[in-house]
Amino acid sequence: MSAFLPYAPLNTPKAFGDQLWIVDGPEIRMDYGPTSIPFPTRMTIARLADGTLWVHSPIAPDKDLLSAIDGLGPVAWLVAPNSLHYWHIADWQAIYPGARTLAVPDLATRAKRPFRIDATLDGDAVLPEELETVFVPGTLVNEAVFFHRPSRTVVLTDLIENFEPQRIRSRLYRGLVRLSGAAHPDGKAPIDLRLTFWPRRSRVRRAVAAILGWDCERVVMAHGLPYERDGAAELRRALRWAC
Repeated sequence: MSAFLPYAPLNTPKAFGDQLWIVDGPEIRMDYGPTSIPFPTRMTIARLADGTLWVHSPIAPDKDLLSAIDGLGPVAWLVAPNSLHYWHIADWQAIYPGARTLAVPDLATRAKRPFRIDATLDGDAVLPEELETVFVPGTLVNEAVFFHRPSRTVVLTDLIENFEPQRIRSRLYRGLVRLSGAAHPDGKAPIDLRLTFWPRRSRVRRAVAAILGWDCERVVMAHGLPYERDGAAELRRALRWAC
């Protein structure tokens, strides 16, 4: 049995805004010290003005998902947006070898499953005109946060986590999520992740200020309930630890 009640249907693109879709995927387990912890997965897809697709934090591919994506348009961009969200990039590169791959810079040396990186997301990468990015540097995890202008959506991975307690089956894990600070309605990066940004707090503060400057209506993250409205207010609340 999965640890979370899933955001069904899985492996199916669901409209989230103008030319933007989210896909909730299968649950995974991430190594954490001597154990592993469960996480739901989610990727985001934007269709660009030229009809091609930008795929953020791709999940495990399967036949039905790929068929649905091909129905939206040709995949031209693959994005490994932080130091942890990259595992399936190699699979997607094999399926879409012509897609340009963007990744946070530390993955060039730290990825446990190597993949081709065409450009790094450290502030200088050339992006589709529909997107902006801000690089948030950490000591353990780096993250590139994106703003999709047509839908006014901020797209991120772990800088905000927003787990709904009622969707967590285990009472113990539900309590741990609450203690970490990553539980809805006050979801944010868990405390252990927040602490890793502290040594670079000046740069993080500047990056967060840039993110808060976006004219945002929606926020989608990799884990938990996304925000379909009042995105700017949710960002100010969830990122207050870095201001």
